[in-house]
Amino acid sequence: MTADVDSERPGERPDRAQEAVGYELFRDDWGIPHLRAADALTLARGQGHATALDRAWQLETERHRVLGTSASHLGAEAVDWDRFVRRARIADTARRCFDRLAPETAAWVTAYVDGVNEGLAEGAERAPEFAAVGLAPGRWEPWTPLGVWLSTHILFAGFPTKLWREEVARRLGEDRMTLFATDGPGTAGSNGWLLTGARTATGAPLLAGDPHRFIEDPGVYQQIRLACPEFDVVGLAVPGIPGIAHFGHTGHVAWAITNAMADYQDLYREQVRRAPDGEVEALGPDGWYRAHAHTETIEVAGAEPERVEVIETDRGPVIIGDGPGAGDEAADGTFISLRYPPRVTGELGFDALPALLRARTVADVDTALDRWVEPVNVVLAADTAGSTLHRVAGYVPVRPYANRLRVVPAEDPAYAWRDGETVPLPRTEVDAAAGMAVMANERGLAAPLGVEFAPPHRARRIRELLGADTGWTPEAQAAVHTDTLLASSRRLLSLLAWAPDLGPAAERLRDRLLRWDRHMDADSTDATLYARLRTDVVHRLAAHPALKGVTGEDDPWRSAAYPALFRPWLAAVPRIGYALESLLTVGLLPYEDRSALVAASAEAVAAAAEETPPGPWGELHRLSPWQALPGLAPDEDAIRPGVAGDHDCVLSTSGVPGVTELFARGPAARYVWDLGRREDSRWVVPFGASGVPGSAHHRDQTPLWIRGALAPVVTDWNLLHRTPHHRTTHHPEENPAMTAATEPVAPALRAAVHEQKVEGFGTVRLVPVDPAADAELLHRWVTEERARSWGMADHTREQVREIYEFVDSLPTHHAYLALRDGVPAALFQTYEPDADPVGECYDVQPGDFGVHLLIAPAEGEGTVKGYTDALLTAFIAHVFSDPAHVRVVVEPDVRNEKAIARMVRIGFELGPEIRKPEKTARLAFLTRAALGLGLA
Repeated sequence: MTADVDSERPGERPDRAQEAVGYELFRDDWGIPHLRAADALTLARGQGHATALDRAWQLETERHRVLGTSASHLGAEAVDWDRFVRRARIADTARRCFDRLAPETAAWVTAYVDGVNEGLAEGAERAPEFAAVGLAPGRWEPWTPLGVWLSTHILFAGFPTKLWREEVARRLGEDRMTLFATDGPGTAGSNGWLLTGARTATGAPLLAGDPHRFIEDPGVYQQIRLACPEFDVVGLAVPGIPGIAHFGHTGHVAWAITNAMADYQDLYREQVRRAPDGEVEALGPDGWYRAHAHTETIEVAGAEPERVEVIETDRGPVIIGDGPGAGDEAADGTFISLRYPPRVTGELGFDALPALLRARTVADVDTALDRWVEPVNVVLAADTAGSTLHRVAGYVPVRPYANRLRVVPAEDPAYAWRDGETVPLPRTEVDAAAGMAVMANERGLAAPLGVEFAPPHRARRIRELLGADTGWTPEAQAAVHTDTLLASSRRLLSLLAWAPDLGPAAERLRDRLLRWDRHMDADSTDATLYARLRTDVVHRLAAHPALKGVTGEDDPWRSAAYPALFRPWLAAVPRIGYALESLLTVGLLPYEDRSALVAASAEAVAAAAEETPPGPWGELHRLSPWQALPGLAPDEDAIRPGVAGDHDCVLSTSGVPGVTELFARGPAARYVWDLGRREDSRWVVPFGASGVPGSAHHRDQTPLWIRGALAPVVTDWNLLHRTPHHRTTHHPEENPAMTAATEPVAPALRAAVHEQKVEGFGTVRLVPVDPAADAELLHRWVTEERARSWGMADHTREQVREIYEFVDSLPTHHAYLALRDGVPAALFQTYEPDADPVGECYDVQPGDFGVHLLIAPAEGEGTVKGYTDALLTAFIAHVFSDPAHVRVVVEPDVRNEKAIARMVRIGFELGPEIRKPEKTARLAFLTRAALGLGLA
C-alpha cells in the first residue's frame, strides 16, 4: 500500500517556499499535512518546516519550556516551571543525548531542526500570540527536539508521588504509605487494544485506542503523513519531534503505546553544605565531596529577575532545596536530587524513531523499540501478515525496591543503581483464543516495573465490550472509545444501598441512584447527582480525624519545603478523590464509620437536590485545556464543551473529584489503524490540525471529538489538496489565518480527485472548485432560468463566490467542476445528509451520501447523445470509490420529470417528496447493491 512518491500531479509545481525546503505539501479536507520528498532527510526537513507553519507558537512555547525561559514573556506564573527545568538540567541533558546519537540519526534530527528554523518566521506571521506578547521566534538548536521530548515526559513516571508517600508515612504511619495508591494527578494514561483477524470483518488485525494526557490547545498530537521512497507513514507526531514515535501505520505494520506506569526515576535526600570557599559540597557513600554548582538568572516579564542555584550531586540534579548556607548544615535541611535515565546514560532513545518509520513487520518494530528509553511504554503492534506484538519498551534501572516507594538517603550505597544493569522488560503473546490484547495502565504486563497503576476498570470494560462481538470494523470502534460506564461507582453505591436510617429525601436519592445505569453520559442528570454525592463523601473523608494528619492545617500542600510545581501531587483532597474506591474498601475506617459517612452525605445531597435539581452532567463536566495565552481564546464555549465520561470510564475525561468537574485530562487523540486497508483507518484530535487561532482548521475536529466520531485517514494522493503557502504581513488587528491567499489555477491544470475515460464520450475529470477563480463561470451557470432551483438566480458574482467559499470551508460539503476533455461541463456537489437541511426531511441511514448536479448550459442531451448519463457514470464511480458510501441520495425538482426518469433508468429507487424553501423535490436512492457492487 505504499504510494508512488515519484509521481507528479498533472499541471502542478511546488511553490517556491516548499521548493526551497525540497518537499511537497498536500492537505486533506481537515487541513492535515501530507508530506512527500525524494529522501528521508529532505522529508524530515519538510516535517519541521510544515510544523513551523501550522504550530509556530506551540514550537516557540516548547523551546522556552526546554530552556526555562517561559517567564520572560508569560510572567511570574511560569517561574516555577523555569526553575525546575533549570535545576533538572533538561537542556544540558538534551545536549548530551544528542551527542550520543548515531550519526545518521543526528543528521535526521538536524534536518528537522533546519526545517523548523526555515519555517518559523512565516509561521509566526500567521500566529497572533507572537504580537500579543511582543515576541519574535527564536532559533532551534539541533538538540532542541530532544529537550522537548524530555520536558514533555519528565513527569510521566510521577516521581513527585514519592514526596506524597513520604508525607503519608511521616504523618499517618509507615503502614499507610500506599493507602492512596491510584493513577494520581500528574500521571498520564491511555487506552489501547489490538484485535486479531479472528475478530475483525476483514480478517486483518485492527489496532485502536486513545492516549489520555493533559489536553493542550494546540493539541499535543499532530496528525501527519510522511512519504518518501523508503517509507510512507501516517500517524500522530509530537510537534517539535521528528518522525512518529507513539502511534503510526506504515501501510505494512502499525503500532501504539500506553504509559506502562513503570518507576524509573529516583529521589535522593541529599546532605549539602557550603564550604568556606563558597563552593557546594555533598555527602556521598565515601564522605563529603565537591558537587557541581552554578547560578542562573530567570527573566520574569513584569517583575524582577530571579536567581536560581543549579546544583548536581553524584546522584543527579538537586530539584528541591534553595541552596545551602554556610557551615555544615543546609539552610533548611531539605535537599532532594532527581536521578533519571537520560541524565545518567546520555541516551534518550531517538535512534528508534527513524527505524520505526522504516518498519515493515512486527519484528522490525520490536527491534526498533529495543533502543527505546523514555518514557517506559506498553506497546501493541500488528502487521499485514497477521503477526502481533505485546511488550514493554524503555529503560528501568536495577536498584532496591525501596527506591520506587519513597525518597532514599543519598549517602547510603545500598540505594545506588547497579551500573549499566536494567530490569528485563516483559513481553507476551497476544491471546489467540481471545483474539485481543488490551492495555489501559492497569496492573498487567508492566506490573513488575511499578508501584501504582490505574484501577482495572477501563481494561476490564474494554475486554468486555470487544469480547461481546466479532466482525469489528474501524467505524465500530467509536462504541468502545466513548463508553461511559463508571465501574468504580459500585463501592460507593453499595455503601449507599445499605446506609441506615435514611430520611425520605435520602431514600428517594438512594432509589434513584440504585436504578441508575452508572453511565456518565453528558445528558444524564443521574450522573450529576452521583458526582454531587461523591464530592460530599470526599469532603467528609477529608474532615475525618483519621486523615487529619494529611488534611489539617499543616498538610503537605501548604509545605514550603516543596516547590509549588509539585503541589498537585501533594494536595490531600484530590488524592482522596482519586483513591475514593479503595478508601471506602480498605480498613482505614471501620465499616460502620464508612456507612455512616455515606449516609450523612446522602442526606445532605438529597436536601440540596430537592432545592436545586441536578442538571445534565455535560453542563458541569467541561473541557478546560491548558493554553499558554488563554486570553486569546475566541469563544469560551468552543474550548469548554460539555463532554461525557469520567476518570475511570473508558471515555476517561478526568476532572478532580472533590475539587472540580472541569477536566483537563482526557483523550488527546483517538485512532484506529486498519491492517487490512490502511485507507479505512480513522483518527481525530480534540481541536484541529492548525495551531493558529481563528483558522479554518484550528477547531474543526472538536465536534467530531465530542461525539466520538473519527475523520478518515486519506491515503490517495489524488484526493488531497495541494496547498501552496504564501507569506503574509500580519497586523495585530487582523486575523492572520484569514489573510493567506493562493494564486488562481485554471481548472484544467488542477489536480483531479477522480479521472475516468468514458467510452464514446471522452475523459471526465473532477477538480475542486476554486471559489475565486471560478466565480464568473459559476455565476453564469447558476443564474440561468434553468438553474432556478439552485436558489441563486438573483445573486451577484461576489455573492456566488462567497457561497462557494463557505462550501469550501465545510468538511461535510464539497464542490467540483466536471471537465470533459479539459473543458468545464458540469457542477458536481456532494454532501453528508446528516450535516445538511436535507437530513431533516428523511430518515438518514449510515453510509448515505448526497449529490447535486448542474449540467453546463451550453451542453446537454441535444449536443452529445447520452451526455448526462456519461457524466453520471463518472460521478457515481467517484462516490462509490469510497467504501464508506453505501447509498447515493439525490433530490431533483418534482417538475423535472426527465431527470427523475433518468434516475430510475440508472437504478435509483424513488423515495418521498420533500418540501424545501427553493423547491419541492423527489428523493431518490441508489445503492451499491443496485449496481452490483456489493458492500465494501
